[in-house]
Amino acid sequence: MRVIPGLIHRGTDIETLPYPGFPTDMQALFMSLLTLCEGNSVITETVYENRLGHVPELIRMGAHIKVKGNHAVVRGVPFLSGAPVAGTDLRASAALVVAALAAEGQTTISGLQYLDRGYENIEAKLRGLGARVERIQPQGSLLGVPSLV
Repeated sequence: MRVIPGLIHRGTDIETLPYPGFPTDMQALFMSLLTLCEGNSVITETVYENRLGHVPELIRMGAHIKVKGNHAVVRGVPFLSGAPVAGTDLRASAALVVAALAAEGQTTISGLQYLDRGYENIEAKLRGLGARVERIQPQGSLLGVPSLV
């Protein structure tokens, strides 16, 4: 497969559904991408409740997202900004990594226990793709939980 990106990325509407519909596991990742697309997008989560926990963290990075019930309206922004964020589950953590890779500035992601559950040695894989990423031990951390920068 050969993939060539377009010059303009446009928003789209997504509704999660059981197989063979749009997978709920991809919803958070696509939301990260849609934050940087032109126009508005609507994401409707129909499979699981409370699957929009990543929204406040994306907003912290400059995303424009409004949630009402199981619907999220995403208005594309020109750029995301690095910020300290926390993953609340595996999918949310992966979405924050995608957002951080696209953001301007440094992002620190905590809550790596979720990310590690689904992605083995993700920082080395991302470095292999050219990303500048490292696992750090926060100063003054009482729990000894590492973060990704």
